[in-house]
Amino acid sequence: MMMDVRTFNKLRTIIKEQSGIELNQNKEALMMGRVGKRMRKLGLPDYKDYLKFLLEDESGQEMIQLLDVISTNVTSFYREAVHFEFLKNLLRSWEDEGQSKYRIWCAAASSGEEPYTIAITVEEALRAKHRDVKILGTDISTVVLEKCVTATYEERKVEPVPRPMLSKYFIRHRDENGDSYEVVPELRSMMLFKRLNLTVQPYPMKGPLDIIFCRNVMIYFNNETRQKIINEMYRLIKPGGYLFVGHSESLTGLDTRFRIIKPSIYQRPD
Repeated sequence: MMMDVRTFNKLRTIIKEQSGIELNQNKEALMMGRVGKRMRKLGLPDYKDYLKFLLEDESGQEMIQLLDVISTNVTSFYREAVHFEFLKNLLRSWEDEGQSKYRIWCAAASSGEEPYTIAITVEEALRAKHRDVKILGTDISTVVLEKCVTATYEERKVEPVPRPMLSKYFIRHRDENGDSYEVVPELRSMMLFKRLNLTVQPYPMKGPLDIIFCRNVMIYFNNETRQKIINEMYRLIKPGGYLFVGHSESLTGLDTRFRIIKPSIYQRPD
């Protein structure tokens, strides 16, 4: 069954208005596949019926479900690993200067691999026992945030984690379905996970934040939306704090006072 043009365009518009995610004309197959998951779940026969259901749902829950299936959640432990090496050295330099309180925000937490890699890096970098570390992980998808809270991963998911880190920061569980790995309580105690739509400003955090990871998410937004996101992050980051974006992203073309340190790493000037 095909999706008619009017329904496709209406859903595209709704998704952009609600999340900032832009789906162009060549994303029809993607839209059909992902909306189809919701239709099967709801027992709806065609895409027009789904659109009607979405528009008539006053609770707003179906909008959340739609954005969950549309959101692309590609992630892994130690993805773009050079960022974590930079982070480790940065944290050690701040510790040497006497800093003991750290606030880090992972703005596209997905299923938790990135924020937990940040947490492992923090543990490995900081040598002082008495320190105050909080890591906020946000995402628009409630489904992946539930995985963050569960903090348990299949064996294939933890393959990028170095063996010493795996044995130190994960608890292995064995059952008939194979091995799974649960993040240790020491790391989980640093974390707070919340649903957040990056296109809705101002953000509820007070700041100032030492570091923001906003990687591989702004590629889905237009320049106007990117500009608003960057403005908010500039407001929240402390002078001398850092912003990490994905290797395929940059702030080129945006009006920003961030200073580029390395490709995909930016600093708010002191």
